[in-house]
Formats: sequence, C-alpha cells, structure tokens
Amino acid sequence: MNAMPRLLLCLFCAQCVVGVAADAVAPPDLSRLTLAQADRLFVERNREVQLAQRAVDGALADTLSAGQLPNPNLSIGTSQIPRSNGQPFGSGGPRDKLVDTTFGLSQLFERGDKRALRIGAAEQGVEASRKDLLDVLRQQRVALAGAYYDLLLAQNRETISAESAGLFDKTLQAADLRLKAGDVAPNDVARIRVDALRAQNDARSARADREKAQAALAYLIGAEKQARDIRAIDEFPTVRAPGEGPPIEQVVEQRADVAGAQARVRLAEKQRDLARAQRTRDITAGVQYEHFPGDGSNNTLGVSISIPLFINYNFDGEIRRAEVGLEAAQDNLERVRALARGEISRARADLDASAERVERFQGVLLREAQKAADAAEFAYSKGALGVMDLLDARRTLRATRIEAIIAQADYAKSLTAWQAAIAAAAVPK
Repeated sequence: MNAMPRLLLCLFCAQCVVGVAADAVAPPDLSRLTLAQADRLFVERNREVQLAQRAVDGALADTLSAGQLPNPNLSIGTSQIPRSNGQPFGSGGPRDKLVDTTFGLSQLFERGDKRALRIGAAEQGVEASRKDLLDVLRQQRVALAGAYYDLLLAQNRETISAESAGLFDKTLQAADLRLKAGDVAPNDVARIRVDALRAQNDARSARADREKAQAALAYLIGAEKQARDIRAIDEFPTVRAPGEGPPIEQVVEQRADVAGAQARVRLAEKQRDLARAQRTRDITAGVQYEHFPGDGSNNTLGVSISIPLFINYNFDGEIRRAEVGLEAAQDNLERVRALARGEISRARADLDASAERVERFQGVLLREAQKAADAAEFAYSKGALGVMDLLDARRTLRATRIEAIIAQADYAKSLTAWQAAIAAAAVPK
C-alpha cells in the first residue's frame, strides 16, 4: 500500500473514532428523554447530590487534620540589653553583643490515645457522610421518578384535553349548521358551546400543568434552561405483583439512613471518649540554649517539662456535653428506624392500592365508559338521544380516561417509592 491510500485510511479511522467518542459523550435529546437518561443527568447535575458530596469531601478533609501530630514551638528571647557609646546592644559582632540570648524548642506530647480517637471520630464522620449521600441519592431518585411520571401524566392529560376540545369544536360547528337548518333547539347549541369553552379551558390548564412538570423535572436534572424542550417518552410501568419482599427489620438495618444514624452513634462514642481523654494530662517537653556574652564558656543548655494541673477545672462540662451528644445520637437512631418502618409500610400500602386501581380502570371502567360514549354518539346522530345525555357521556369518558392515567402515574410513583424504601445501602453509580 503506497503512502496516499494509507493516509486516507488513517484519516477515515480517526474520523470514525472521533465520531464514536462524540456519540458516547453527546448529551441526550431532551425532546425524547427516557427515565434512564434522566437518571444519568440527575447523578451528574443534581444540586442536592452535589451538596451531599461536598459534605463527604469535607469529612475526608477532617481525616487529614485528625491524624497530625502537634507542631513544635520555637522561641527566641533576649534580656539584659545595655546601651554602650550611645548604641543599643553595645559594639562588636552579633556574638559579642552584651546581651543574654535564649533559644528554646518545645513539643507537646499527647497522651490518652487522643490522636487515635480523633482519627476514629473523623473516619466515622466520613462513613456517616457517605451514608447521608446514599440516602440523598435514594430520596432524590424518588423525586426524580415522581417528576418524570408527573410530566408523562401531564402530557397525556394535555393530549386527552386537546382531543376533547377538538371533538367539542366539531360538534359545535355541526350544531350551528343544524341550528340554521332548524334541526336543533338554540338551548342545545348553547349547552354545547358552554361545554366546548370548558374543554378549551381544560386544554389550556393541561398545557400549564405540563409546563410546570417540565420545570420541576428540569431542576432535578440541572437543565432549567432547556425545560420547555423536555418530553418524556417512556411508558408507565405495567402492573405486576411485587411479592412479599424481605422482612421489614432486615430491610430497616440495611437502609442508608439507618446506617448513617448508626455511624453517627459511633462518631458520638468516639467524641465522648475523646472528651474523657482530656483528663489524661499531656506533657510539653522543651530544650533550651542560652548564650551569654563573652568567650562562650558561660553558654548553657537546659531542658524543661510542663504538666497541666487540673486544680480548678476537670473538663466536666465537655464530658457531659459529649455524653448528651451520644444520647441524642442513640435517640436519633431509634427515630430513623421508626421512620423507616413507617415509610416501608406506607409505601407497600400505597403500592397495593394503586395497583388495584389501575387494574380496575384497565379491566372494566375504561371499556365501559368508551362503550357508553360510543352508544351516546350513535344515538345522538340518529336523533334518539338528547344533547344533555351526549354531553354527560362525553364528560364521563374524558374524566374516566384522565382518572385512568392518574392511577397509572400513582402506581408508577408508588412502585418507585416501594423500591426505594426497601433498597439497601449501596455504592452510588
């Protein structure tokens, strides 16, 4: 192969690689947004998740300072400063100055395992922050799914309302023609016109609900500027039996919020032990060099040890405060466990109730409402049914269709809440 074909082949391969890489990193089309795509954007951009991650980063920074040894202190002092020939310190070089100069170096030595306790407390703080992050992810994913299904619901309501408004407009046009021909009473036309205007109002309200749902979802995925472009394309999940699930007590202990509360209990225990360790006296050791003016024979070395005397105060307040913090952490752990049990029970009750509603709508209500509306349309076209009965049948069908999709949205959100309620703490994706 000569040089030119080889170069063209290399350029073609490079273009393919660049194209594949661009497709891999290209942002999803918000006008055709799936729940999985929304979840990826949520992990990258959600502000609550980012704040929780910053808390983890701050806790990791605490571990850096917790394990450090105290810095030594260097001190320099002079005394007996004379004035000779109008000059301070006298004449001569620095070592010949008629002053006493002292150099001291001291180091604090901690006792009572204070450094190990600080490290342990910092590590528990990191663990608690990570569990908090997992719990924020869990809660925000429930909010994300709820916002996504709310948008899907709003889109369906907008479609149904637009279809209903269009049907009423056609009926009103036909009624006006029949009124001119004398085939229908003016009162019937007025009633049709009122329902047509109501349908238009409903359609406008449905559009506003869709725009609000877009804004809510856009915030969760960090796409506020593209809110009006967002359109959900997934279908509502089909109803399926969720099964019994694992035992509640087992689920409770595996949840991120409970694990985080347990980590904070361990953190409080370390802080209590650290407060008690303050009663163990630290020692400050020092070495000192003192330079006297002259030939240097009078220069001296010295050592010192400093020990605090707990005569007036023995850290009773700090210890009691740490013990109260531990008691509060233990109380909070029981509170979180109780809330978790209640959340699981409520989620399961909502899931069962919403599943029954969906099955009832899909099995009977929608079919019967459609049959009644079709029969009313046919009877009205043949003159065998009054306009009020026709309008009632249409309103019933429209309300039933909307209630059916509301039930589907409720089931979808209940299923997400149930799955999140029984989810064990896991490393975020």
